[in-house]
Amino acid sequence: MRRLLAAACLAALALAPAGLARPLEPPASSGLRLELVKTLGGAISPKSVVVSPTGLAFAQNMMYRHTLTVYDRRLRLVKTISDAVRLAKLGYPDYPGVSRGAPVEAAFTPDGAFAYVSNYSMYGPAFGPEGSDVCSPSSGYDRSFVYRVDTSRLAIDQAIRVGAVPKYVAVTPDGRLALVTNWCSYSLSVIDVERGRTVREIPLGPYPRGIAVGPGGKRAYVAVMGSTDVAVVDLRTFALRWLRRVGTSPRHLVVSPDGRYLYATLNAEGRVAKIDLRGGRVVRTVATGSAPRSMAIAPDGLSLYVVNYGSDTVSKVRTRDLRVLQTVRTNADPIGIAYDGSTRRVWVACYSGSLMVFRER
Repeated sequence: MRRLLAAACLAALALAPAGLARPLEPPASSGLRLELVKTLGGAISPKSVVVSPTGLAFAQNMMYRHTLTVYDRRLRLVKTISDAVRLAKLGYPDYPGVSRGAPVEAAFTPDGAFAYVSNYSMYGPAFGPEGSDVCSPSSGYDRSFVYRVDTSRLAIDQAIRVGAVPKYVAVTPDGRLALVTNWCSYSLSVIDVERGRTVREIPLGPYPRGIAVGPGGKRAYVAVMGSTDVAVVDLRTFALRWLRRVGTSPRHLVVSPDGRYLYATLNAEGRVAKIDLRGGRVVRTVATGSAPRSMAIAPDGLSLYVVNYGSDTVSKVRTRDLRVLQTVRTNADPIGIAYDGSTRRVWVACYSGSLMVFRER
């Protein structure tokens, strides 16, 4: 009997490593299809949506609602955060009373502990007229602020002065810097996260918007929408060089997980461009719809998800050859998008007043 048991145990041990050595591989994103899970409404006008590493989704509702709305992975509203702050209590004594913002974009620190949120414009005592999308550094619009939100308390705990009409925000992979494009100042603000203040402002030209940081954190790429170019910023020296003639009105950028390719939405052309960063040139473009705005990339780097503002659609694009694999309808004015890798969900912010949550199956 003991010999039989020993033989059985040896046989089991012999089989176990083979089974354990072959864990199930997640399916390639390019082989899956988007299906609508749920549409979230309420008092929202989301300009953007981002998902934290811990699964919190933040929607930024501009000056139309003066809020950020926060959702969990059960798709429940967790909290509505007002953009009203007392700047004097946050280190800015020249601003009395209560000030309000206009949350436009957000980015999380790598550990998900904090979110940095740009405010299109500020409102209240000591602030002048609302910012505008048609402007220049000589327009005289007030500098705005980026809020830091503590995600454990879901409360604003810091404000950092940046340029006029800040748009996009990105945080470096090491969590050391937060980068903010200033639409009307024509510049990039560099925030030292540990010190909680802007330490550098880099001139870029008219209408800088989207930012993508390479996986190593050495370079940032900035779409300058009033041009055909993308700026490349060395994050150690802050030296500037350019990727020229990538297409008309580059708006949003994402970089491949391996850092080899950069993808840009070309808002005026209705196309997405794939840029080889080794050669510094566009290798392919594809038409996705009218006014492609924001993108997300799957964690495996095989698929892009593009919101087409003028077409009311999301396009799923295979990165290898920029083939459009799927086009799905959305509510009016899709403008922001985020990918939650843990759930394979794609969040779409529709400016007309909803969030649509899709899942890949």
